[in-house]
Amino acid sequence: MNLFDAQQRMQELSQVLTDHNYRYYVLDEPSISDREFDQLLAELQALERLYPQWVSPDSPTQKVGGQAIEGFQTVPHKRRMLSLGNTYTLEEVAEFDQRIRKATGIEHIEYSCELKIDGLAIALHYQNGHLKQALTRGDGTQGDDVTANVRTLKSLATQLKGDFPSEFEIRGEIFMHRKGFERLNQQRAEQGEALYANPRNVASGSLKLKDSQEVAKRPLDIVLYHVLEDQNRFEKHSDSLQAAASWGLKTASESRVCHGLKEVEAYLAHWDKARKQLGYDTDGVVIKVNSKSLQEELGYTAKVPRWAIAYKFETEAAHTQLLGITYQVGRTGAITPVAELQPVSLLGTTVKRASLHNANEIERLDVRIGDWVYVEKGGEIIPKIVGVDLALRPVHSSPNPYITRCPECQTPLIRAEGEAQHYCPNAKGCPPQIAGRIEHFVGRKAMDIQSIGAEMAEALVQTGWVKEPVDLYDLRFEQLMQMDRMGEKSARNILSGIEASKSQPMERLLFGWGIRYVGETVAKKLTQAFGSLERLMDATMDELTAVDEIGERIAEAVLQHFQQEHNRQTVRRFAELGLQVFAQQTEQTSERLSGKTFVISGVFSRYSREEIKSLIESHGGKIASGVSAKTTYLVAGDGMGPSKLEKAEKLGVTLLSEEELLSLIDA
Repeated sequence: MNLFDAQQRMQELSQVLTDHNYRYYVLDEPSISDREFDQLLAELQALERLYPQWVSPDSPTQKVGGQAIEGFQTVPHKRRMLSLGNTYTLEEVAEFDQRIRKATGIEHIEYSCELKIDGLAIALHYQNGHLKQALTRGDGTQGDDVTANVRTLKSLATQLKGDFPSEFEIRGEIFMHRKGFERLNQQRAEQGEALYANPRNVASGSLKLKDSQEVAKRPLDIVLYHVLEDQNRFEKHSDSLQAAASWGLKTASESRVCHGLKEVEAYLAHWDKARKQLGYDTDGVVIKVNSKSLQEELGYTAKVPRWAIAYKFETEAAHTQLLGITYQVGRTGAITPVAELQPVSLLGTTVKRASLHNANEIERLDVRIGDWVYVEKGGEIIPKIVGVDLALRPVHSSPNPYITRCPECQTPLIRAEGEAQHYCPNAKGCPPQIAGRIEHFVGRKAMDIQSIGAEMAEALVQTGWVKEPVDLYDLRFEQLMQMDRMGEKSARNILSGIEASKSQPMERLLFGWGIRYVGETVAKKLTQAFGSLERLMDATMDELTAVDEIGERIAEAVLQHFQQEHNRQTVRRFAELGLQVFAQQTEQTSERLSGKTFVISGVFSRYSREEIKSLIESHGGKIASGVSAKTTYLVAGDGMGPSKLEKAEKLGVTLLSEEELLSLIDA
């Protein structure tokens, strides 16, 4: 065989094997035997060994994995991966439908309904028909690059066919079928290894393995459900899924377009029973507004899309006995009662404990030590007590009084008016609160000091050297070497991790500090609005609430935090120690749009929506998700949502076309 013939044969074999993979794993319509497939694959592998310069990353041989991965790079998402709001009753679904109809002014909404598969969310980026990158959800703004591992999935097309866009993103779920999970556990049992708890955990853990050949051995599958482009070509979400299927991608085959609430309810009723016949786990249905223009009009909150919601099926319950109630102290001082249970199997895991949330919940359930109780997994994950079997309650049973003192430091508990939670006010002297704040501060989403985990945080607090996060930066090598089981290498790793954390941006420092109600998103918004911790600590209530999505409750918590002189001194200590107390400067072209807030709606001819956002921000403007009294301009494109237009006209907000926006910048 000459070189030309060899190259031609490799291309032919690659195409034939790819087609057979698609038929087997996606269409479930195999057209050749496993032996015939293996013979073709062996021929291609032999040719690739002879001519490695012609091996394509999309070759079917790559489905068996490649070399070991050194580590996973964290990569920013081009578009945030948001979560979905949850509903648990048909009444809540009806309320969602009512909100959509009221916001859009449309009486009958068309929805796309899809099964919510219990797996790991993934974002795939394709360029010119080839898989370019696969990212995990991560924290929603950035995820881990697991491309090498995702390429091993037999049901995933890494090279597309048909009329696909030159560049797009598609999101989906990687999961494991129950039969594959059972085979995997059978193999582990035969090898004397511990069994896996459930398919979802195995799927999630498999993508983080550093050996892609090992990943290839796991029976992982994928289903894709959301196409994203800069210039959207589809009028409906369902159209985009049909197109993706024509490109060779495995999409949500059980999805259905429902015309109005009644058809949605019928779909939910059908799958509440039929899901038990599926070969994989699903915990609900995702309900999406089908129209892309209406999705655009409805927009997003800080955490969820307004045009989609997840309906959760009623979960399996277990029956067991409540042996006792213990109390945990969180980093904010919040007291959480925990039910200690007679161990019971539930959805593939052994449940020994369940949260009782607060005193109100204990009173509502009237749960007592010794009771037989019903336990479910909230969202199929977190165990919770949902009821008491009163028929088995002992005759002389009496309610359990809620504790009045902190179980750790014996400080009298407080309970603010209108709040369900009890708190220990001894923030500076209660060991689990201090350790919890340290653990939060060093966490991956905060300062990312990986050499300090929960046990180390607790041990450092016990030494008395660390009473608050800033004390970490005063630790010395000689001190650490005095600790039990502390080696020289571990001590140096801790100190180098602490030193490296000084380069983390201000929003991470602010989030890690643990101010009540200041989560990741709020920390970013405060950082962008004030630019430094010094400016933030001197902010007034009016200045704080003027920031987009910062309400009075958050503003009050920030004010109370910085009213304490100790915290103001800590800001100065952070600065002296070299931590990032100023916002990182983004490249800015001009200040021409400074002080102006823009809302963008519709589709544009010259630029994508993301490009228009970047353009506005580069000239000092701010982007908001919805029209309000604070909006300066509504940038209106084709297919703009009618409700946004109506609200803008009502509030007197100026409308700008794409050309008018560019003229405003050039003026």
